[in-house]
Amino acid sequence: MANKYFSSVLKSLLLLLHLVFLSKQHVDSASIVKFLPGFEGPLPFELETGYIGIGEEEEVQLFYYFIKSERNPKEDPLILWLTGGPGCSSISGLLFENGPLTMKLDVYNGTLPSLVSTTYSWTKTSSMIFLDQPVGTGFSYSRTQQFNKPSDSGEAKRIHEFLQKWLGKHQEFSSNPFYVAGDSYSGLVVPATVQEISKGNYECCNPPINLQGYVLGNPLTDYAIDSNSRIPFAHGMALISDELYESLKKTCKGEYTNVHPRNTQCLKFIEEFNKCTNRILQQLILDPLCETETPDCYIYRYLLTTYWANDATVREALQINKESIGEWVRCYRTIPYDNDIKSSMPYHVNNSISGYRSLIYSGDHDLEVPYLGTQAWIRSLNYSIIDDWRPWMIKNQIAGYTRTYANKMTFATIKGGGHTIEFKPEEASIMFQRWINGQPL
Repeated sequence: MANKYFSSVLKSLLLLLHLVFLSKQHVDSASIVKFLPGFEGPLPFELETGYIGIGEEEEVQLFYYFIKSERNPKEDPLILWLTGGPGCSSISGLLFENGPLTMKLDVYNGTLPSLVSTTYSWTKTSSMIFLDQPVGTGFSYSRTQQFNKPSDSGEAKRIHEFLQKWLGKHQEFSSNPFYVAGDSYSGLVVPATVQEISKGNYECCNPPINLQGYVLGNPLTDYAIDSNSRIPFAHGMALISDELYESLKKTCKGEYTNVHPRNTQCLKFIEEFNKCTNRILQQLILDPLCETETPDCYIYRYLLTTYWANDATVREALQINKESIGEWVRCYRTIPYDNDIKSSMPYHVNNSISGYRSLIYSGDHDLEVPYLGTQAWIRSLNYSIIDDWRPWMIKNQIAGYTRTYANKMTFATIKGGGHTIEFKPEEASIMFQRWINGQPL
């Protein structure tokens, strides 16, 4: 009887040890992915997925997709891509903005949605890491209960730690020129991350990261400047009348977001403004506003991606830890998070002083973070202009406008573009390739 009992205990212990071993395997794990469900044949590029553990106990497991440059990975730049939100998966960048695959827009019939190759991938000339951050975003997860909420400034530190550990495991990329890139909300996190890496290069970390600069699209930069630019933008785009705009300017005095409750006139006119614009798609004012994910609607691709990323065969191919998350969501809108950077302008200043290049671009039909606000904060930095406002061209057609400043900052608009480059990926790719190769736009 005793032998049976000890045998049973031994089996249980062995099973427990096996489970511990399996869970440990996924700490700082990396897998080469040669096939992806939904894509026909082997992938025409090199994809690696994995987790990097962050923190003393590595309780935070940040998930990434790494794609090698299709040109010369030994020497080409290495780009870290952060999607905004906070809480939006980096799959948004990979499948909609600048990756080598995208969703095939077939009507969903209950089978696995298909993937197809793109022509506009930034991986044609750069290696790219698409990172799910903060913890809880995409496939990133925590092995213990989180007591400290992620924050803008905290993420800059975590991302720096991620990079040090990632490069420690991929030392062949440690000397490649390195850039941080992202759009939307990451306009607050990217400049802080650049400063954190720069500081680390001087203070703590060997070998240093070969940081060269950063890229930002329609970036949230300063809450007050960006939000107050929406009404002038709406007026310039003929969404509100001259009379309403003049009344708003007169009664609100340029402050349209933190209006004093006693300023009833201003509040009344803002209500009128909202009536004029609440049926406009803020991310791209030219497109129809879709409230349901129907096949003729732009956001249908988001629904297809949700079906794809929640498929068991896809998760297996990506080597997702089965215990990590339940349902994958593209954007975790209620993610616990402390928005502690109200303006990233001081970081831009410090990064310029440190000599880093930057490309700031704006889709010029975005009402969410309008180009007017981006131009305003860049102008307030008072850098001298070395290449004044001019069109930049693709095949003898105007693709947007650009201006370059003495602090190595280039500003560009993408004509007809929206809040993210998923609306104009071909044009954005050409703009990026020229800039990253050191050519004028």
